[in-house]
Amino acid sequence: MPVISMFYGIIIHLYFVDTGRHDKPHIHVRYQGKEVVLSLPEGDVLDGNIPGNKMKLVQAWMELHQDELLANWELAASGQQTYKIEPLR
Repeated sequence: MPVISMFYGIIIHLYFVDTGRHDKPHIHVRYQGKEVVLSLPEGDVLDGNIPGNKMKLVQAWMELHQDELLANWELAASGQQTYKIEPLR
């Protein structure tokens, strides 16, 4: 599962292979052994959870990089390599 960004101990993954599990565009977010799956571009929780303060950081990052996230999803959907997105600073 390609890592597209990392910040503050949060790891963001995006891959297209699990569309049977989640039908809409989404990212996987991991933090200290927990995982949450968030829809794109809304950021709705599809599955799992992470601590609230880390979720707020991820949501802020998603808002800043909405276009890049959707472009990455399109790349993944067409079988192409995704690219890294700047971390939250």
